[in-house]
Formats: sequence, C-alpha cells, structure tokens
Amino acid sequence: MHLRWNLREHCALACYVAKWFVIASILGIGIGTAVALFLWCLEHAMLLRFAHPALLYGLPFGGLAIGLLYHYFGRKVENGNNLILEQIHEPGAGVPLRMAPLVLIGTVATHLFGGSAGREGTAVQMGGSLAGEMGRWLRMSPQNARTLLMAGIAGGFGAVFGTPLTGAIFAMEVLAIGRMSYDAIVPCLIASIVGDCTVRLWGLEHSHYHIAALLPHGGRLALAPLNGTLAIKVGIAAVAFGLASLLFAETTHRLQHAFKRLVPWPFMRPVLGGCIVIAMTLFLGTSDYLGLGTMAAPNDAHAVTIQ
Repeated sequence: MHLRWNLREHCALACYVAKWFVIASILGIGIGTAVALFLWCLEHAMLLRFAHPALLYGLPFGGLAIGLLYHYFGRKVENGNNLILEQIHEPGAGVPLRMAPLVLIGTVATHLFGGSAGREGTAVQMGGSLAGEMGRWLRMSPQNARTLLMAGIAGGFGAVFGTPLTGAIFAMEVLAIGRMSYDAIVPCLIASIVGDCTVRLWGLEHSHYHIAALLPHGGRLALAPLNGTLAIKVGIAAVAFGLASLLFAETTHRLQHAFKRLVPWPFMRPVLGGCIVIAMTLFLGTSDYLGLGTMAAPNDAHAVTIQ
C-alpha cells in the first residue's frame, strides 16, 4: 500500500482543525457558563419548592406568565428544538439569541412551581441560540453555520449531563438518526468537552446514578458478568425502551394537537396543563413526579433520591 504525502492537504486539514478548535472552544465556554447558570438556578428553584410545597398551586399562574412571555416576546422561538433542527436541515434566518434567556426563565419557573420541563431541551436550545448568534457575528456560510449549530447542540447536551462524548454523538446524528455527520466531529467533540469542563470549573455537580449491577468486589466495583442470557435480556429491554420512546413521542404529539384544538389561545394551554398536574398530584398522593424526579423532598415519604 502506497501512502502519498500531500503537504497542501495536510496544511489545509491542520488549518481546519485549528479554526474549529478555537471557534468551538469559545462556543463551549459560553455554553458551559450558560448551562452552569441554568443548573444553579434550577437547583435553587427546586429547593425552594421543597421548602414551600404550596408553590404547586401557583403552577397555573406560572404557566400563564410563561405563556404570555412567549406570546409577546417569543413567537419566533416557540418551536424550540424543532426550530434548531429546521435551521440545521435548511439554514434560513437562524436561531434568535432571545431563545436562550426565554427558555432558561421558562424552565426554571416551571420547576419552581412543580412542573417538569426537563434539562436536555433547555440546554440544547441555549446551545443552539448561542451558536446561531456566534454564526451571525462571524458571518459564516450556511454550511459552516449548520456545523456550528450542531456544535452548539453538542455543547449544551454534554454540559448539562456531564456526558461530552454522548453529546457529540447526539449532535452528529441530528441530520439523520443513525447516520453520522463526520464532517462535524471536531467542532462537536470540542464544544461538548469544553462545555462540560466549563460547568465543572464553575463548581456545579451533575446527578450521579448508581446501577445495582455494580457490585462490591474486593474493594472495587465490578460489573455483573456478561453472558448470553444477559445479552438477550438487554436486547429485549432495548426493544421495549424503543417502543416506549415511540409511544411517548406519539402521545406527546397527539396531546399537543388536542390541546391546540381544545384551547385556541396559546398562553392558556400552560394554565390547563398546570391544573391537570395539580389534580394528578392530589389524586396520586405523592410528589414523586414533580420537577426532575432526581431530588427528594425532605418530608416526602414517597420520594426516592437518586445520587
């Protein structure tokens, strides 16, 4: 096998890597800082709700405030993650910078009153918003702007969960699930790693999940032995997880359409949703399903702490 050395090609590749290393690092620092602020606000909002359980009854009013905020200031960003994906597939006007503060305020307020808005969507939207603004500053071409948006997604996902490799893979699959966009691997990986490191440098800690299969063994944690039976169980579980995800996605879409038909005023939909959450909480007699579900209220006998 004959390897041909081409100085021009290697210089071009080195320049490409160096360019995206600088751009993605700056983006990762910005995203990591924004995510650190988000996680800090989220933690304190949840602690405040634990201290004052009656805040749950303010959920409809909080939903109304968030709905009005988006109605008057966030019409262009109300599609959230879908807007970012649309800009990656078909670059257009870009992702507005206002998406970042709006989604941060909306998510924190939702959790303050007991709603469950998750973290990944917020982090991805914040990352995409900052990446879109950076692309406009640098006057990037549509192709480079798309790559930068993917890096923003990677940075947000990797920073909020402390999983930089997963964040990079997730972002590289957004164009087509199961098909990697390898031309974006360098900026995605750098933005995700730098974003995660930035969150840690700000002193924020991620949630830790202990797996029961990790058993003490000679002072160490040892994985359960892998065998054919376990592999079959994992395969069956994977199919079940996929079907559950499909069911969740389809149910969510159908509920969105149903709510749009039932409540034609967008800012009133969160009010109805808040009332439903309150009713379900009272009916079930537990607050396990409020917020993220990863922190336990000190006086909640039903809550389960995952650390």
